[in-house]
Amino acid sequence: MTTTYPAHTLTDELIETTVAAPESLRPWITELGHIPTVADVSLPFTHVPEGATTIVLRAEAAGHREAMVVGPQTKATYAKAEKPAGCVRLRLEPGATRQLLGVPATELANRVFRLADFPGVAADLADELTRLAPEEVLPFLAEVLPRRISDDPTQRAHRTLLRTAVAAMSAAPTPVHALAADLAVSERQLRNLFTTGVGVSPKHYARIGRVRHILAHAARPAATTGYYDQSKVEIPLNSLAQVAAENGYYDQSHMSADFKALMGVPPTMFFRGNLPPPAPCREISGVTRPA
Repeated sequence: MTTTYPAHTLTDELIETTVAAPESLRPWITELGHIPTVADVSLPFTHVPEGATTIVLRAEAAGHREAMVVGPQTKATYAKAEKPAGCVRLRLEPGATRQLLGVPATELANRVFRLADFPGVAADLADELTRLAPEEVLPFLAEVLPRRISDDPTQRAHRTLLRTAVAAMSAAPTPVHALAADLAVSERQLRNLFTTGVGVSPKHYARIGRVRHILAHAARPAATTGYYDQSKVEIPLNSLAQVAAENGYYDQSHMSADFKALMGVPPTMFFRGNLPPPAPCREISGVTRPA
């Protein structure tokens, strides 16, 4: 079954459905996202900045499948698909990349890899994962993954600290020094944990989160936010100053500058479909295996 979206641009916020990972997988995987097969490959697709590392199971309509790892993406990219395809995306828990993939997250930012090339336990499951239907992926992982991963108190403590930090940053804008004090760790330790376990700094992670909130806001139903339909794309009519205030920015200019830095264009242009030109998909990177 295919889905066509007559819009200026497609983003994962608009077409992805998500399912929370079961409790047995939560130490390593937070959720599964499913993007159905998009039939109209003429439409530009916006890859929104993402603070998490994801395992991507891509399936082309013609039958070809592959398992990849996409590191945290610090800026948006714009591309046009060459063939109709959909994907399943497994978002990794902050701090879980070393256990699942065998490498720290700091080596993954803004890069794409083949899952099978990693030294971690998840690589051994690459072939099986590509053969599964989207609804089969989480039950399969819940059955096999906990038995293959070794854990220790230090790893669990780091994941818990990062999970708490991410939740606090998602709830409200918090300066790094204040967040470190709340978590009873030094600012330097918090930054190091983020770099190793998440792949980006706490400050940049927060910036990505706020831009994603703005994009999610733009996809709310028209009845509740006052959008109008232009070529079947919802365009925000409420003031940018209001959007800035709702998302923790000092003012509208601060929000617009931050949005442009991550998305490539200011919010007014993005919501009207005035996007940067599509670029080729990123090349597959090689994996640096630990000594």
